[in-house]
Amino acid sequence: MPLSDRDRELLAFEAAWQRHGGAKEEAIRGQLELTPARYYQLLGRLIESPDALAHDPLLVKRLLRLRETRRDTRTARAGGIG
Repeated sequence: MPLSDRDRELLAFEAAWQRHGGAKEEAIRGQLELTPARYYQLLGRLIESPDALAHDPLLVKRLLRLRETRRDTRTARAGGIG
């Protein structure tokens, strides 16, 4: 399924956010008119899309790596490792 305008907007926001400081949650509410929880839910699903990967492979691969690292950290803590 091709990316919607909203999908591209979410990816562009996330890509641009690295270059800006400030409160990300406020920007999500103000610019995207989403709650931060909803934003991250949508972004999490979006980065699993082959179309998102084709649209911005560097961003999507970076976000997938970050998610995997966080998951591994939680798993290690739950298992008493670290």
